Amino acid sequence: MSAYTQQPDGIFKTVCSLDCPDQCGLLVHKENGKITKIAGDPEHPVTRGNICNKVRHMAERIYDDQRLTQPLKRTGPKGSRQFKPITWEEAIETITSRWQSLIDEHGPESILPYSFYGNMGNINAEGMDRRFFYRLGASQIERTICTAAGGAGFKYTMGGSIGTDPEDTVHTRLFILWGINAVSTNMHQITLAQQARKQGAKIVVIDVHRNQTGRMADWFIPILPGTDTALALGLMHVLFAEDRVDEHFLREYTVGHEELREHVKSYDPATVSGITGVPVEDIYKLARMYSETSPAMIRIGNGLQHHDNGGMNTRAITCLSVLTGQWLVRGGGAIRSNSAYLAHNAAALQRPDLLQNRNTRSFNMNQLGRALTDTQPPVHSLYVYSCNPAVVAPRAAQVRQGLEREDLFTVVHDLFLTETAAYADIVLPATSAFENLDFYTSYWHHYMQLGQPIIENYGQSKSNTEVFRLLAAAMGFEESALQDSDEQLIRQALDHPANPYLQGIHYDALQDHHYLKANRPEIYPDRLETPSGKVELYSATMARLGLPPLPTYIPLQEQDQHDYIFVPGPTHNFLNSTFSNNAKHAGMEKLPRLFINTADAEREGIADGDTVVLSNQYGSCELIAAVGETVLPGVVVSQGLWADTPDHQPAHLVNALTPDRLSDMGGGATFFSGRVDLHKKQLPVTLESIG
Repeated sequence: MSAYTQQPDGIFKTVCSLDCPDQCGLLVHKENGKITKIAGDPEHPVTRGNICNKVRHMAERIYDDQRLTQPLKRTGPKGSRQFKPITWEEAIETITSRWQSLIDEHGPESILPYSFYGNMGNINAEGMDRRFFYRLGASQIERTICTAAGGAGFKYTMGGSIGTDPEDTVHTRLFILWGINAVSTNMHQITLAQQARKQGAKIVVIDVHRNQTGRMADWFIPILPGTDTALALGLMHVLFAEDRVDEHFLREYTVGHEELREHVKSYDPATVSGITGVPVEDIYKLARMYSETSPAMIRIGNGLQHHDNGGMNTRAITCLSVLTGQWLVRGGGAIRSNSAYLAHNAAALQRPDLLQNRNTRSFNMNQLGRALTDTQPPVHSLYVYSCNPAVVAPRAAQVRQGLEREDLFTVVHDLFLTETAAYADIVLPATSAFENLDFYTSYWHHYMQLGQPIIENYGQSKSNTEVFRLLAAAMGFEESALQDSDEQLIRQALDHPANPYLQGIHYDALQDHHYLKANRPEIYPDRLETPSGKVELYSATMARLGLPPLPTYIPLQEQDQHDYIFVPGPTHNFLNSTFSNNAKHAGMEKLPRLFINTADAEREGIADGDTVVLSNQYGSCELIAAVGETVLPGVVVSQGLWADTPDHQPAHLVNALTPDRLSDMGGGATFFSGRVDLHKKQLPVTLESIG
């Protein structure tokens, strides 16, 4: 119990727990022990009191009458949502006794955890859970569904997740927002850009869809999906050909610039235009604008990495960002992720030393369907937390096929009876972030923040850390690492002398100040964490791994298998599947739409507002047509991961269509490289429709 929970009334500082780069400072208003309002903290140096509607209406989710209040045990067929309430004691005993039997018969690797960052609190996302499953000896899960490909491409080039300080972008004069719908997914970067815009800055948006961010830009450049590397190389061609590069920066701070200079000669604007759909004159115009404007900053989005060539897309844009020397200018350079500045002691928090078998098998989370249906020896138990793979994972129909297995003992720990929980044998009620103690590290701005419990646990809900301590005790694990308190976990994670940027940031200081900034004195580090210590335009490491050592355009797979490339992008009012099952947020989002080019709609006989059926070799789904010029011909774009319908049908399940291939680097997802056919849904003939 915290000092906050003991106060029934008041306004309390805390932090947003969502998987979002902005990680806003919040003020939570409470009356009679209940949250009545959530607002932004105007004192937060970056977010300054502005928050999105997702968080503004978070209390609707916390007090939703569908929220779980006690453990449940399945009584009907999997997927039937037939459960009965049980006690926590029965739930823990059922889980551990089943696991002990499975370990005796099949070994600990028959058990698989599956989680992601539904809660960005570090100890709840990657603390006691990792310790427990290491000690158990369970199969490991590779958590690569989000940023793995882009992270790998950036790391080969820059050595780690470093970038421009967002607070410095008020000085930026040219923003290139590339593959990011920042209005919906990084709103405070838009706020900073708008502030700079008042001083004359320009905003250029490059994307496959003219979404809200594209509509607010000074210049929107539509691009064909998965061709970002080609466009970056075309821009580099112009910069080198017209002597618009910073030769001093290239000599002093990079390796491979001469090789790159020769390499990009084959990516002339005419060739690149044919690949990307970007007009030749626009390639010249953007290259010249970029070279003539300083500070210039490229915000590299997540979207473009969710392709077969996603790592290379990020790497190519990163290489472009260094050619004019903008990294030495305050407000210049690039931002993909700034997580390195707030990196905590992951080994101390997660304790991988508890895993005795160093050859324990591992599964890529993007291929959960394969793991549950094709693996030998089989996965016999699945433990899901902070994630909803029945909606989020690629090839969702195969995932659900695996979840239907009667011989798969499944436990789900969540706030709601999600689509995944419907297939569980045991469902455990989870706390919200406002009921937990945790620390948070933004991967965009440079502030670490502490979240303390503000309200009592909802019903009988428990946090991840508490549940894993209970499971460890029931399994008879006696290691002290599995008994540490939440405060101890935080203190251990922040004890990290290897990261000089954490100097002065510790638990007691966070308690006093709520948020503290990374100690980053320089604009650009003296030495990067690459093998050469410099920006590696040519990567010998990649060459050794059989990857192109210079940024190289490689087309997407399945080019001709179906008529349209399908990009299932994020939506404004959900965050992945979070909020999709809450009436308030679904009402704000209104309809699951599919954006179609006018010419394509005419050819298919589809009108605006029609129900459209999308299909491919993996599955099908239905969306509402939004016909116009917001996407290029041959491209269709949806927004959001929608919950199953009220009668529990996955009608709008876009991930039924997404491939589970892995990206070129990092084992990342390829959500945006799938292809589909589409047609107008034919309504059934009735007497009313006839007459």
